[in-house]
Amino acid sequence: MEPANVHIKCAPGPQPKQKLLERARDIIRRKHYSIRTEHAYLNWMRRYILFHHKRHPQEMGPAEIEAFLTHLAIAGNVARSTQNQAFNALLFLYREVLGISLDNAGINAMRAHKKGTLPVVLTKDEVQRVIVATTGVYQLIAKLLYGSGLRLIEGLRLRVQDVDFSLHEVSVRDGKGEKDRITLFPEVIHTAMRDHLERVRMLHEQDLAAGYGRVYLPHALARKYPNANREWRWQYVFPAHRLSKDPRSGAIQRHHIHEKAVQRAVHMAVRHTGIVKRATPHTFRHSFATHLLMEGYDIRTVQELLGHQDVATTMIYTHVLREQGFQRVKSPLNF
Repeated sequence: MEPANVHIKCAPGPQPKQKLLERARDIIRRKHYSIRTEHAYLNWMRRYILFHHKRHPQEMGPAEIEAFLTHLAIAGNVARSTQNQAFNALLFLYREVLGISLDNAGINAMRAHKKGTLPVVLTKDEVQRVIVATTGVYQLIAKLLYGSGLRLIEGLRLRVQDVDFSLHEVSVRDGKGEKDRITLFPEVIHTAMRDHLERVRMLHEQDLAAGYGRVYLPHALARKYPNANREWRWQYVFPAHRLSKDPRSGAIQRHHIHEKAVQRAVHMAVRHTGIVKRATPHTFRHSFATHLLMEGYDIRTVQELLGHQDVATTMIYTHVLREQGFQRVKSPLNF
């Protein structure tokens, strides 16, 4: 008989193999990509696999990538920027996750057409009508987007220290293309912004008293300044109404207002005014650039304020002005 207290140790079985998309997610996080890029890349990888009937990417290559990208262009009718994002996600999957080099992959795919539509621009009167129809904190956000020419996500990611009342400037950190820039902070909203930040500060103090008060910081900053996430200067200018769980760290903290909330508020304001143009929060940025050019500011100044890498991108607003100039031309039917 065996002694009653003898414990027989079994050899550990093989560890379950990590799923492909889980491995891709871990590598994305290890490289400190943004949460938005993480979601987008994983979504494209998943769609690519499903498009090819759940075949493993290791069994596929350039031909399958080209077929998927062509499908997006023809059947999906996606914009060129969307197709490029899908291509970059698949390159990441093969190069960084599977360790497979794909030279010339995708070059034979049907490229999505770059749409030549002009941006929607509101008149100054229409901008004011939409802003007045926007309620609560969303009105202040709308004023800032139009007055500073910010992208929506740039405005929502602003930290308290990015707003300079004395220099009338707003600092955009890690904007599109991972570039910093400085743009205008209109004096007309200084008082409203001071009042708003006072309310935000009270909310932050309540969070601290309750044992919270932390905010997300980029990885490098969080590592260098481990206690900075509780400091006032790092808090978001437009914090969310509720605390939330960070999807990566699991920490309970206060993020910024969600983009969709602002988009809904502006959509409702546009409907309320009866304006038929398809205006969104990004329309404020288009209107900012167009109205500056109408006032005689040079294209290079507008380019710098918008943060465009290439002046050709800014030139689209000169086409908008040219189109509006046709309004002053009389039809021969009126002669």
